[in-house]
Amino acid sequence: MGNVNGRSPASPARASILVVDDEPTISEVVARYLVRAGYEARVASDGARALALHAEKPADLLVLDVMMPNVSGVEVLRRLRREPGEAPAVIMLTARGEESDRITGLALGADDYVVKPFSPRELVARVDAVLRRSKPAQQAQVAEAPIEVGDLRIDPAGRRVTRGAEEVQLTQREFDLLLHLASSPGTVFSRDQLMTAVWGHDFYTDTSTVTVHVRRLRQKLERDPGEPEFVQTVWGVGYRFDTPATKPAAVSPTEATS
Repeated sequence: MGNVNGRSPASPARASILVVDDEPTISEVVARYLVRAGYEARVASDGARALALHAEKPADLLVLDVMMPNVSGVEVLRRLRREPGEAPAVIMLTARGEESDRITGLALGADDYVVKPFSPRELVARVDAVLRRSKPAQQAQVAEAPIEVGDLRIDPAGRRVTRGAEEVQLTQREFDLLLHLASSPGTVFSRDQLMTAVWGHDFYTDTSTVTVHVRRLRQKLERDPGEPEFVQTVWGVGYRFDTPATKPAAVSPTEATS
């Protein structure tokens, strides 16, 4: 399988999307809706083919089914996140009841997920939202000055985070989440607020996405994830970024690891 592109060559695509699903009906329908929305769409029926197509011409975003034979969607995501350079955005497709797969995908750096059965129009809206949060957000942050707190340095222009001499490898969403919190130290953000600010769409109601990304961020950033220095939980409210100047009294130990 390859391009599903009925657009005129004179009208450039908004972005390149790779739809990966072993059910041809789903991939073909999704691809057609994406083309109508102005995207270039390619389809692949399995994970191995998806990796080959992406290597041949990198996609801006993958719509990636979790359950596929041989190379699963989770394994495709894992391999993409290991590659050097800018990683593509990824929206996972999961069946109802596959909560563990969704959590695994989010922990590996998936930007969003959609549960089957789904509306192709909703999926296109999710694609719009994810891409709106990726490229423009990176461009808007170029002029921002680095944020330095102790041995932690957050560089918006280079989208790099270091602790001392070591670089902290973050996914796009992990970086965006950290930057949003660190840009307003001491301010408490609810999960809904973070979902809207970082993921770019407030209709997405499963705020466990934020919880998973915070947990993953702490594992990479904090010396002791169980006793975080920077990304703090405010019990019953949300999260805040603490600096030595803003750090208040103790946080609930139950919530500190949530």
